[in-house]
Amino acid sequence: MTDTDTDFVEVTTVAGRVRGRWRPTTGCRGNQRSAAFLGIPFAEPPVGERRFQAPVPKAPWAGVRDALEFAPTTQRGDPGVTLIPEPSVPGEATLNVNVFTPAPTTAEAGAGLPVLVWIHGGGYFAGSPASPWYDGRNFNRDGVVTVSISYRLGFDGFGWIEDAPSNRGVRDWLLALEWVQQNIAAFGGDPSRVTIAGQSAGGGAVLTLLGMEKAQHLFHGVYAISGALADVSAERAERFGRGLAVAAGVEPTVAGFSALSEDRVLALQKKATQLGPSSLATVVDEGLPLGPCIDGDLLPRSTRESLRAGVGADKPLVLGATDDEFTMAFAGAAAKALRWVPQNFLLAKLGLPRSTRAAYLAANAEVADRGKARLAGRLLTDRMFRTALLKVVADRGDAPTWVYRFAWPSGHFGFAEHCLDVPFFFDCLDGPAMEPLAGPNPPQDLADELHGAAVAFIASGDPGWPRHEGTGGIARVYDTPTRDLADAYASVRPLLGAAS
Repeated sequence: MTDTDTDFVEVTTVAGRVRGRWRPTTGCRGNQRSAAFLGIPFAEPPVGERRFQAPVPKAPWAGVRDALEFAPTTQRGDPGVTLIPEPSVPGEATLNVNVFTPAPTTAEAGAGLPVLVWIHGGGYFAGSPASPWYDGRNFNRDGVVTVSISYRLGFDGFGWIEDAPSNRGVRDWLLALEWVQQNIAAFGGDPSRVTIAGQSAGGGAVLTLLGMEKAQHLFHGVYAISGALADVSAERAERFGRGLAVAAGVEPTVAGFSALSEDRVLALQKKATQLGPSSLATVVDEGLPLGPCIDGDLLPRSTRESLRAGVGADKPLVLGATDDEFTMAFAGAAAKALRWVPQNFLLAKLGLPRSTRAAYLAANAEVADRGKARLAGRLLTDRMFRTALLKVVADRGDAPTWVYRFAWPSGHFGFAEHCLDVPFFFDCLDGPAMEPLAGPNPPQDLADELHGAAVAFIASGDPGWPRHEGTGGIARVYDTPTRDLADAYASVRPLLGAAS
């Protein structure tokens, strides 16, 4: 098909004019066209003297800038086997946004469409906003302007350097959200109705922002999918940074690390963060060493402490997790090997105290009956995701909070694994690479329910089921059929006595 002038659409941003392209949505309701503006820079390329510095807003340009293809990503090379297709795009201008809108005309103040801003996951060291699953076309169909943002990853984004600004990746989030505030009305959005959302590290990112005083003016609601909080201590961050400098043979300064190529830093980072059986307990207990750091500046205290102090209490929050986020870690050959490992030894290695073992096994008897691999996967999921979720809910007190579980078992894995709910959230079950994650013919009705509730929350601040109140509050359980249950996370509760 040959492009015509009617395929394109132009919008004027603060920095200059951009040209996007119209595409169709899917389904047979709402808006049937979506305009995509890909790779709009919100900051100057973080290279050369800007490499380890806070992001600098993009300077204005003359003429019309094409926004027809995804821009360079901070993820480099082949990320290996991933559950979500997140391609790497080479190049230097890595700090950019993708905007998807059904109405690319300037909205009057207070009259624009609600806005979703998506922050991708990837453990704070990988991931890409160029995923076809993050296309906002079907949010556009349902009247939501959608933005996906990039940010610096790994050591470049989060590594401690003696004389460099901390939390550079976090500063990228903040500048991207400032860009949304300044520009989204030109794309038909309402800057006073912005919901930030993300999955895994992206879910942790939006929770970090929820607890950050300096970010409160930039968004109005939060949707955290399988949120993985980092909250790296300043001491741990410095220890990691100094260790990387020693391994590289340079001083732990901007000058020292700038003398290293990007490939060299990535290789050192990969070696320093390589996971093995002996490091699993450390990661479960302390999280990954690269991520948002409690630096005394942007993050003066942990996210949970900030939430307990009431930061973000005026913002509605939806959060949830899949039932078996990391059960995949014990699939295949690992499952066969676990048959020979005594159950008590396995549970102890995964950090389950003897004092809570009987209660946890009783609460998860159905999972335990499916074998040690499923039990180990559920315990790892609970320790890394589901206990943290319940603690965040408790920290919020009476603040408006809704909780869900994604329980539908993948037709491929046989359980609800990490990332499975993302294509349901975006309503993109017709997208590429779906069968390896979800199996054949994932239920469209379930996508309609989950995506529809997300649209309702973004538009109104209420996803459509009761708020979570008290210890055993109601949560939505996404399955076939979907239902609302009291104390839907009861099986996790024995773990809450093991840690605050």
